[in-house]
Amino acid sequence: MGHKVVVFDISVVRALWETRVKKHKAWQKKEAERLEKSALEKIKEEWNFVAECRRKGIPQAAYCKNGFVDTSVRLLEKIERNSLTRQSLLSKERDKRRSAFVFELSGEQWTELPDSLKEQTHLKEWHISNTLIQIIPTYIELFQAMRILDLPKNQISHLPAEIGCLKNLRELNVSFNHLKSIPPELGDCENLEKLDCSGNLELTELPFELSNLKQVTFVDIAANKFASVPICVLRMPNLQWLDISNNSLTDLPQDIDRLEELQTFILYKNKLTYLPYALLNLKKLALLVVSGDHLVELPTALCDSSTPLKFVSLMDNPIDNTQCEDGVEVMESEQDRQHFDKEFLKAYIEDLKERESVPSYTTKVSFSLQL
Repeated sequence: MGHKVVVFDISVVRALWETRVKKHKAWQKKEAERLEKSALEKIKEEWNFVAECRRKGIPQAAYCKNGFVDTSVRLLEKIERNSLTRQSLLSKERDKRRSAFVFELSGEQWTELPDSLKEQTHLKEWHISNTLIQIIPTYIELFQAMRILDLPKNQISHLPAEIGCLKNLRELNVSFNHLKSIPPELGDCENLEKLDCSGNLELTELPFELSNLKQVTFVDIAANKFASVPICVLRMPNLQWLDISNNSLTDLPQDIDRLEELQTFILYKNKLTYLPYALLNLKKLALLVVSGDHLVELPTALCDSSTPLKFVSLMDNPIDNTQCEDGVEVMESEQDRQHFDKEFLKAYIEDLKERESVPSYTTKVSFSLQL
């Protein structure tokens, strides 16, 4: 029995395929016409347009016209341009409103505050720096809205008792002046959060009345002549940052653990010979910077990697204040040197915080600097 051979006419197969192709194209055309007449495509276009406007922060009322969405691309560009312009104007207006409450003064040509300042009692901020001004006038008590007194690098020799009348004061910066004391009336500024008295060189104590400052989170009294941590500081329950470097501390109080919120404690360039075990009770303490060349004893737990504390020990290498190039000797002022010290340490600490992994203990690091 022989094999059967099936024979097809190729023209029949091609005709069948072409018929199917024509039917498919006819269906596609019909579907396209249906979608063109349908509202779905228009709704989709409007939705995409609205989503783009929302992404660019353009309000809905701006792209609606007579209750319908105008999907003109040119309109979108115009609205976006107008929105950016409006935001810029608002920013300038905010800056203008803010400047109306801020007083700024700088330059050695100023030896006293301008007389017109007395009439601007609406001011909320003073920013005065690098002047030869020595006195803050008693009429400061008139500035009841004052929130920030930023007075670094002047020649201020004392603060008036009337500063205690500033009940809304949040920040006081009198660093790198010539203060020898702080008025006890400052303790009446019960809303104070930040106090910076660093670099005055002659401060030896803070008045006990500052114990009333329960909102303070930042205290910087570096580069002065403190022989111990002020008692009032130990009674600031919300204190998070304490810098008492470049002073004359020989020990730390055993009740240093009263500062339960303390996170950063800077002690370098003092005369400490040991660190008390009480430091380990400060559960939130994350960074301790301390001079290393006088230490003979410290809690071994400081080096324990299981604690959040980062202990950095810095040797007290004095900065060379002379430079003998060309036979010329350059002397640096004590305040300038202390300011450089603080800026250097600040940059070092910021770099330390930004690292992904920080060693739990850093051994003595010697910084030898020549200016």
